[in-house]
Amino acid sequence: MALNFRFAVVSDLHIALPSTIWEHPSRFHLVEVSIPALEQVLTHLAQLDLDFLLLPGDLTQHGEPENHCWLATRLSQLPFPTYVIPGNHDVPRLFASQESIGLADFPAYYHKFGYSDPYQLYYTCEVLPGLRLIGLNSNQFDDQGNQLGCLDEAQLQWLGQVLEDAREEMIMVMVHHNVVEHLPNQAHNPLGRRYMLDNAAALLQILQKAKVELVFTGHLHVQDIARWQNVYDITTGSLVSYPHPYRVINLHTDEQGKRSLHIESSRVAAVPEFPQLQEFSREWMADRSQPFMLKLLTQSQLGLSLASAEAIVPHFRYFWADIAGGDAVFEFPGLPASVSRHFASFGAIDHEGKLAPIDNCTTLYLS
Repeated sequence: MALNFRFAVVSDLHIALPSTIWEHPSRFHLVEVSIPALEQVLTHLAQLDLDFLLLPGDLTQHGEPENHCWLATRLSQLPFPTYVIPGNHDVPRLFASQESIGLADFPAYYHKFGYSDPYQLYYTCEVLPGLRLIGLNSNQFDDQGNQLGCLDEAQLQWLGQVLEDAREEMIMVMVHHNVVEHLPNQAHNPLGRRYMLDNAAALLQILQKAKVELVFTGHLHVQDIARWQNVYDITTGSLVSYPHPYRVINLHTDEQGKRSLHIESSRVAAVPEFPQLQEFSREWMADRSQPFMLKLLTQSQLGLSLASAEAIVPHFRYFWADIAGGDAVFEFPGLPASVSRHFASFGAIDHEGKLAPIDNCTTLYLS
């Protein structure tokens, strides 16, 4: 089937009504802009004749019922279908508390946005003739109530059956946690591992077997496109973190039946309370990044001492902001060669050492 369609991806909205905002001096998320930024994006998207919108999790800041209600109401007013999945912030507890909903409560809030079954935390639907979306739930809890990022066995079995039944359709998958590494050694570094699906390898094997090529994720708050064999993990940065991005994507099928995915990314430049949002947000992130960078310097394969890390950490003031923006290139000529090489590997450089800026705007050619 000659599929041609346009859709958008907006991730990690962290919607927070003013009464629900938590004040904390080291808070990374600029949740004060969550609602005005989303309104600006939705105004833009309403002009584009979209076929649908994807929201890959962290819809709310801390799973507050009032924030879920606000968002569900707002999404119901859009001129295009919208599909959502839960992120770790949306269901921070297995059971509901006074402050947040429980895991099983999520589908009831979003029954218009993919969840036709109020008792199942994952779903599949035909969004267009010949195009099937699968929305997965990567939020689980252990026996002590600790949150995990993985797919349960029942969900994996269900997924296998859905893919078997949909062999004639094009499939797109949406899941909150990353399934392909977006940072060097992400799956093995304690700082990066928590953003990845614990059983990503099992999911990738299932997707590879079914020839699924497109997975849309969030959680990491960076603009990045990564690939494992023929599976692309397209992760989108957070609307409440620098650079406040979102994506508009066109899939085109040519006369020979070859499909290409053209990706364009935009940024929210300003909102009423923050007329210079990009500059303010970049500094906001830089001001709060030093503890994270110290951990990265001491806990990575570099294994620097704390004293050594503290001596060079000022060089990395904007490192995470540049990672979040995507397509960054890093050079640290004044630092030890081992440190410079290590952090250069985080940049948009391919295996041949050539510049490869594909994180924000690119065209992917599908098989």
